[in-house]
Amino acid sequence: MGRNLHNVIFIPARHASSRFPGKPLAMLTGATGEARSLIHRSWAAAMAVSGVDAVFVLTDDDRIAEAARGFGARVLMTSETPRNGTERCAEALPLLESEPEIVVNLQGDAPLTPPHYVEALIRAMRDAPDVAMATPVLRTEAEHLKHLQADRKAGRVGATTAVFGRSGDALYFSKEVLPFYDNAPADAVPVYHHVGCYAYRPEALRRYAALPEGPLERREGLEQLRFLENGIPVRCVEVEARGRAFWELNNPSDIPLIEDIMKREGIQ
Repeated sequence: MGRNLHNVIFIPARHASSRFPGKPLAMLTGATGEARSLIHRSWAAAMAVSGVDAVFVLTDDDRIAEAARGFGARVLMTSETPRNGTERCAEALPLLESEPEIVVNLQGDAPLTPPHYVEALIRAMRDAPDVAMATPVLRTEAEHLKHLQADRKAGRVGATTAVFGRSGDALYFSKEVLPFYDNAPADAVPVYHHVGCYAYRPEALRRYAALPEGPLERREGLEQLRFLENGIPVRCVEVEARGRAFWELNNPSDIPLIEDIMKREGIQ
């Protein structure tokens, strides 16, 4: 690996998960009937992104590290201390041979993330040097919105919505479906699904790691709220589906939904 890194992708993955222990090693069957682990599919999604110098799986678990090395991934071993993916990215940053300009956190539970989502993030950061971090948001279509509402009505905590202002900077992120949408008129403010991916400048990662966990972050279980609670803007970058369905693997019940999407879209 060369010493000059401009853009890198980190894929944080931990085995201990309160909602889904061992989630990175959960198997997903694609369109051809081949089963691959979640971490393998997330790594493949990262490898498809153009303009990236290196991709690393970050983990504190030997089982995940062994599986990742088995399919050819580079692995950076982190401690058990990080409470979320952003903290894990901050801990891994000094393990690199040189400091990159932009670090992308492609969370290991989003194997359906299209490459153009991540490419849009990197482009937004390059176009606005004053932006410390950015994250993609996707306008929900009718079917997608029904899935979000069904999860909440069933008491499942899963996908996240984003609310942002005219500048594009986030106002709030929530596990609830925001803005309130039941019986809303056709011209209501749209609901945006927050895609679990972030791009940071290294200094933003260091600053984040030095800040305490805030009450909103703790309540919602959303790491990005630490930035907002401390007055650090989060730029929301709207991306287009381009015919691709998006869903994250948050609960075991998401597996058949993701497998169905992979089969419909011909993802191996």
